[in-house]
Amino acid sequence: MIDIVLVGAAGRMGAAIAHAATEASGCRVAAGVDPIAAASGDTRWGQSLAAAYRKGMVVVDFSSPTGAVASAQFCAANGAPFVCGTTGLDAAAEAAVRDAGKSVAVFRASNFSIGVAALRQLLAAALAAVPRSWDVEIVERHHRLKKDAPSGTALTLADDALAARGLTREALRHGREGVVGARTAGEIGVHAVRGGTFVGDHQIVLAGNGESLEIRHVAEDRAAFAHGAVAAARFVAGAPAGVYGMSDLLK
Repeated sequence: MIDIVLVGAAGRMGAAIAHAATEASGCRVAAGVDPIAAASGDTRWGQSLAAAYRKGMVVVDFSSPTGAVASAQFCAANGAPFVCGTTGLDAAAEAAVRDAGKSVAVFRASNFSIGVAALRQLLAAALAAVPRSWDVEIVERHHRLKKDAPSGTALTLADDALAARGLTREALRHGREGVVGARTAGEIGVHAVRGGTFVGDHQIVLAGNGESLEIRHVAEDRAAFAHGAVAAARFVAGAPAGVYGMSDLLK
């Protein structure tokens, strides 16, 4: 049995992962940690990863950028396999999470759904097939309570497009307002929509002269991500030190 200690247990993804683990064989959430909820008087969750952790557990973090870095450092110091799905990390936090892979198995993904993994493959194939002159725009939609924008998945898709075009993040255009002039050939648009109860909706538009192509993935339930996170926990439980992602899980 693989025991998971879930950091960010009181959140939407935490609840979805806990439910998914009950449906998975050989895996369970043995402890939940959520300092914010615990500090508010919710006695279901622990305040400290150190207090909840027992040797042999897999740490799964869907908390906050600060929490993810703390979890990564704890895992590296204690030899715990680590799954991180927290989004909104800046470059320094991302580096800190990945640095734990020098000591333990780290599974890092901004999105754990099989459909988004397929979307990334479709994007790579489409970019290879259309002329470089075609414009790339990414539109993502999430619920009104999501704190970071654009979503981690949108940035991952943008990074895929940038790599295919040989560009850096300086080429990203986050929204447009006013008289911005004609669209430049070397920019990739990224646009965030917030409202309602969207679980996750990512659309990529490739636009050429007189024609366009759209690729889209819609997550209708967080279970699409939660089952992937549980599978990732099972994966890192037996993996050597290193940084892994969805492509490794789907091999």
